[in-house]
Amino acid sequence: MKTIENGAGEELTFIRVVYERDGDRLLLENRVQPGSGPPMHVHYRQEEVLTVIAGRMAYEVSGQEVRYAGPGETAAFAPGVVHRFWNAGQDELRCTVWVKPANNLPFYLTALFASMRRTGKGRPDPFDIAYLLSRYGSEFGVPALPAIVRKVVFPVQVAVGNMLGKFEKFKDAPAPLV
Repeated sequence: MKTIENGAGEELTFIRVVYERDGDRLLLENRVQPGSGPPMHVHYRQEEVLTVIAGRMAYEVSGQEVRYAGPGETAAFAPGVVHRFWNAGQDELRCTVWVKPANNLPFYLTALFASMRRTGKGRPDPFDIAYLLSRYGSEFGVPALPAIVRKVVFPVQVAVGNMLGKFEKFKDAPAPLV
């Protein structure tokens, strides 16, 4: 087991990977402080399922109304569905989570959370997010980022980051899916 935290109220514990005939399933536990949670995002190739253990979770699918889940209730997001969730209660939100297939999610989240902790600002370093979303853009996305940022700014940041040696920390990054 490995636990990561982002310094902005969210902690993930990687429990284990279950190898299944149709792809590996990553099992996690999520702890989220009141008001915290990831921004709108998408997993292009993965299903994500969260079951509330304790607390109150709000979740939203792009274009739909906010919904809520309490202990024992589940929210599932199919691949390609833009979504977010957050702690809508006063106490810590605890969820079991599984993602299938795992692909590069463990590396991506570990790198993202580490970057957020380093900045201490509740968001990742601009060079790090440009690298991660560029390299793993076939798996993950943040649709709220304007197209000009994704298509112009990020490539420039990645080129500059390479020249400045900012991505040495990612030297062992797994290959992206194509």
